[in-house]
Amino acid sequence: MTHTYQVTGMTCSGCENKVKSSLLIVPEVTAVAVSKETNSATISMEKHIGINALQEALGGNTSKYQISTQSHNETLEETRSFFETYKPVLLLFTYVGVISIFASWQNNSINWMLFMRFFMAGFFLSFSFFKLINLKGFAESYAMYDVLAKKIPSWGYIYAFIELALGLAFVLNFNPLLTNWITLIVMTVSIVGVLQSVLNKKKIQCACLGAVFNLPMSTLTIIEDLLMIAMSTIMLILM
Repeated sequence: MTHTYQVTGMTCSGCENKVKSSLLIVPEVTAVAVSKETNSATISMEKHIGINALQEALGGNTSKYQISTQSHNETLEETRSFFETYKPVLLLFTYVGVISIFASWQNNSINWMLFMRFFMAGFFLSFSFFKLINLKGFAESYAMYDVLAKKIPSWGYIYAFIELALGLAFVLNFNPLLTNWITLIVMTVSIVGVLQSVLNKKKIQCACLGAVFNLPMSTLTIIEDLLMIAMSTIMLILM
């Protein structure tokens, strides 16, 4: 992602070079273009970096070089960054959700039991597909935070096929009681490691879509698991 900021205090080419070199050492920054004529700095970064972090790189609040927040909406930038980062997951959830609505539409209304079954089928089939594209990469990433995969390395390989089996079971409506109990148990075990990583603010890759997309672990990962746990619990209660 690339963003342009207003920078004051530059009076010569030496200032431009100093601002550029200072910003380039910030982690996640990949390129910087600075202009004293327009009092601006165009920064390319791998993920969103707060203005405070950029200001610190320039010497803090007492530095002659200041990044103005007046021309840069920090809240809007963070929101845009979130959607850019998690776009694959958000699109996948929307895609599966819309299809599930059409598949469960009966008598001018949604059959919610059918909706949950189709949604969970789409969820597990889609997520297992991305995991199987690079099974080894997924297993290695999964072992970095999952409590079971840390102790049993082969669990990451097995987990991908369990998701595939659950997806097929929901499509075929195979033994709903058993299928939902397995879902509840597997997702409950899975969420433990996710919660530990997010609460400890560990900066690691989320393996929810395998090794195909570089998605950071976040509360969105917790929501994914909680959604599956909630749906399987509701279906068990209503059976």
